[in-house]
Amino acid sequence: MSRGLPPYNLKSFALLCSAITLSATMCVSQPSDFHRPPWNSPVASSTIIHLDGGSIQVDFAPGDLDLRHDEVLAWINTGARAVAGYYGQFPVARARILIVPIASESGVLTGTTWGDVSGFPAFTRMRLGQHTTAEDLLNDWTMTHELTHVAFPSLSDQHHWLEEGLATYIEPIARVQIGTLTPEQIWNDMHRDMPKGEPGPSDDGLDKTHTWASTYWGGALFCLVADVRIRQETRNSKGLQDALRAILAAGGTIDHDWPIEKVLAVGDKAVGTSVLTTLYKNMGEKSESVDLDELWKQLGVRIENGKLILDDAAPLARIREQITSPAHHSSGK
Repeated sequence: MSRGLPPYNLKSFALLCSAITLSATMCVSQPSDFHRPPWNSPVASSTIIHLDGGSIQVDFAPGDLDLRHDEVLAWINTGARAVAGYYGQFPVARARILIVPIASESGVLTGTTWGDVSGFPAFTRMRLGQHTTAEDLLNDWTMTHELTHVAFPSLSDQHHWLEEGLATYIEPIARVQIGTLTPEQIWNDMHRDMPKGEPGPSDDGLDKTHTWASTYWGGALFCLVADVRIRQETRNSKGLQDALRAILAAGGTIDHDWPIEKVLAVGDKAVGTSVLTTLYKNMGEKSESVDLDELWKQLGVRIENGKLILDDAAPLARIREQITSPAHHSSGK
């Protein structure tokens, strides 16, 4: 696989068209230059953000924004801090983010991340509407989602679900860990959205089912189940976060191509289980459903009269708490 050249290790999360499954059609309209190398776009100004373990060169393409540049930089810095916190450091020594203003539009429109581009291990293009507000950025998940991709190796196309599923799962947890979301918010959202990842009657494992729901929420469901099972088998002393930190420490960043077997083996070794490899055989190669009703009951997550209830007396309540804890999970409590 050629690194850094779309579409092979393209990581994109185009804004979702409700809960409609996307297949051959795009959710967001494409400008005429969409398929040209975005890293060669003109730059009007540049700034460097320094982080623990690396730096980000932020370039602004020509165009107008209602927001000040420092407000955009603060948004990027928050997303980068969330990812650095989850992984223990910013994943790569140097990254580049290109902000592309889109005239007459509002909000964070699309984000796309490539590996190994023009001397940068990671390059992200963010399309930002001209009339985006500070509140839009405060509520945005896209920046954290895109930067999460930086901390994971590029897999073959059939395993794209794991790349996107991880980013979908990690993004809100990382934001809880730095205090920009609450556990109640994300467990409510997971309870609502995780069922989208359950396989349908005609689905044939995540490796062979390439719908939007399977790619993003099927992958996220895999990650949730893996996290819970790792914690069960290690008496809550380790979780998926520990496995992913080990993959990063072994050089598994977006600018490197890894086979999925290596990813799973490195992660399993780090936590002392075979959860990732076993779960992949059941959900990746085959089509195994998850009993979400029972999982929520065990974790103590339920909805009553439209309101989230977190039951601290549930059997796996401590696991639920540790998943979003900002502390490194090594206490075993």
